[in-house]
Amino acid sequence: MNELKGTGVALITPFTANGSVDVKALQNIVRYQVDNGIDYLVLLGTTAESATLTTAEKKTVIETVVEANAGELPLVLGIGGNNTQAVINTIEATDLSPFTALLSVSPSYNKPTQEGIYQHFKHIAQASPLPIILYNVPARTASNMLPDTVIRLATDFQNIVAIKEAAGDLVQAMRMIAGTPDAFMVISGDDMLALPMTLAGGSGVISVIGQGFPKEFSEAIRLGLKGKVAKAYALHYQLAPAIDYIFAEGNPAGIKAVFQTLGLCESGVRLPLVPASEGLQQRIAAFVKDFSV
Repeated sequence: MNELKGTGVALITPFTANGSVDVKALQNIVRYQVDNGIDYLVLLGTTAESATLTTAEKKTVIETVVEANAGELPLVLGIGGNNTQAVINTIEATDLSPFTALLSVSPSYNKPTQEGIYQHFKHIAQASPLPIILYNVPARTASNMLPDTVIRLATDFQNIVAIKEAAGDLVQAMRMIAGTPDAFMVISGDDMLALPMTLAGGSGVISVIGQGFPKEFSEAIRLGLKGKVAKAYALHYQLAPAIDYIFAEGNPAGIKAVFQTLGLCESGVRLPLVPASEGLQQRIAAFVKDFSV
């Protein structure tokens, strides 16, 4: 799975003024990634507002990204949820031929025990024809997938190949890196911790900020994977203010404000999310314009 080392980006879903999926903007955003050094693309994750997309809209997103990518970058598809059988049903009903792997988030709201999390992913692993990337994001799911559970899953199932780790806890990530099989990848799901986690032995990042600054952010991670610490951190600190900005009022409102400044899409999001405030949009726009000078 070396093709998933480096920088993946969790693509947004752009919307038109009337709230429908903006196919043209999505095509342009995909090409912006392909042409500027991103290593792979992640579809229908949290950043895509997938919780608010209809089945038909998800199909449109998949078809648009697959066509715009034209086979150039590996694709990862998000299929997750808190109903184990429903996740399996979706996997079985989806044409997975364009995809390298699945990204599946730990169940939210139910608050399963660690054994419940293990059994959830055990059943998904047994049903999936593709490798699986676990996704741990306790701030959204209300339960933390602990290192022992990750190590157990990585050891027991050959097709569980990685975790997107977004607990915001570098020590926890290091325990996963140390305890899982050598081929298992610990991928940062936190942009601010992506470089430290990579330098600690991680395999890169699935990023939000990376899609707004693909050339610079992917280069920072690439340098980190090569152990070129000073150069990597120089790029990291240049982008650190933007990372703070894009998450200040929630994701993906912030990154959509970046894309609006770049002229790639409008900043609209779907309720219950709302666009970034005018003040934040102004700060983001000023950063983008200054950064590009």
